[in-house]
Amino acid sequence: MILPVAHTKIHPDQKLGESVQQLLLTKIAVYLMTFLIVTVAWAAHVRLFQVIELIDDVLALLNLACMMLITFLPYTFSLMASFPGVPFGIFLFSTCAVVIGLIQAVIVAYGFYHPYLLNHQIQVSENQVFYKHHILQIILRGPVLCFLAAIFSFFFIPMSYVLLGLVIFLPHITRLIIWCKNKTVGPKEDEESHRLEAFTFYLNEPLSKERVEAFSDGVYAIVATLLILDICEDNVPDSKEVKDKFHNRLIEALSEYGPNFLAYFASFVTTGLLWFVHHSLFLYITKTTRFMGLLNTFSLAFIGGLPLAYQLTSEFAEKSHNEIEAIQVSCVITFFASIFQFAIWITALFHERETLHPLARYGGKEHAFMFAKLALYPCVSLGAFFLTCLLSKFSTAIFHIMQIVVPFAFLALRILVRISLAIMKSMLSLSRRKNVVLDEEETCLSPAETLS
Repeated sequence: MILPVAHTKIHPDQKLGESVQQLLLTKIAVYLMTFLIVTVAWAAHVRLFQVIELIDDVLALLNLACMMLITFLPYTFSLMASFPGVPFGIFLFSTCAVVIGLIQAVIVAYGFYHPYLLNHQIQVSENQVFYKHHILQIILRGPVLCFLAAIFSFFFIPMSYVLLGLVIFLPHITRLIIWCKNKTVGPKEDEESHRLEAFTFYLNEPLSKERVEAFSDGVYAIVATLLILDICEDNVPDSKEVKDKFHNRLIEALSEYGPNFLAYFASFVTTGLLWFVHHSLFLYITKTTRFMGLLNTFSLAFIGGLPLAYQLTSEFAEKSHNEIEAIQVSCVITFFASIFQFAIWITALFHERETLHPLARYGGKEHAFMFAKLALYPCVSLGAFFLTCLLSKFSTAIFHIMQIVVPFAFLALRILVRISLAIMKSMLSLSRRKNVVLDEEETCLSPAETLS
């Protein structure tokens, strides 16, 4: 999905501000929306095969057709991003989403027609018809909205984007409405009876922690792969040029690509450290909530933007006029990718007994260390952004210092946290001693001296 954005050609003598307004801003907005829609489709697919446990040849072929259409979605996104004012790109994307939903509905209908393929809890249930209609209703909500988006694309494109946005947020809006209704009116009796029998893989429940981790690891792996593919594609010198210009001295020819390799290693280190923070965070998370899953999806969407950051910072080799803007875009991408990770931890703290390991809770041994680890990248990227605004002449130096300092800061983070905690404890103990001394002096004074 990020490739059409990352491969936007910006000439060194072209101002990035105009390019952002005309090209990058539109492409990034469309990328974020389509990434979130694909995530919704992935979550629906995972929940679908929690309901259907066994697969025969028909289901395998239907699932293969569904996967084929999902892998075709990046091409439709490329058309949407490159031609935002042309309805065909939105129509093609929406049509693929509708067909994917219809295939998933056929899988559900086929599974209930052959009950031995279903989850055991549904097999023994007397309310299979209710479950079938309930699952189909949830699965077909997205395709219905995409169908309406495809229709509106021919005469009112903004409405199509609104409907596609509803595909992402409709489950959360629905749960908010149900929560408000239950608080004001109270739950209905028939809903309560169905909830008593609701199976554990209920489609409105958040995905398991393991599924979220697996999907996240896949996104990080793809981003890292895209970075090395860009290096292999654009930074291999031509053999004829090496022979004629550099007299077969390959090392001298490769020296011209030095800033490109520096940008690659910096982007890879950023990706790796953000994955390390994500891995550390989910080591202490015992259960994910729906809102935590949404925050994780937003974080992954910005992680997918790191190849764009690499493409922009690799332009330093050409002495581009866009260095400040490229650095700021890279800082914004890194900031939002990391701040959503921090938000996951903050959300977990509100329900720490259910979602967090005791070591990471308030007062736990790892609480302060996790806070420092999750806050490092947001603070550094935000600081670098504002420093480049104030000290524009030194923007490149500031950016490279940030790239060098952050890995070493992660290595020394535990030591720094322990030193900071020791200093805080010593300051608190000194203040307590002063209070004790003052109290003792007051007790030693006579009542007349105290009044004076």
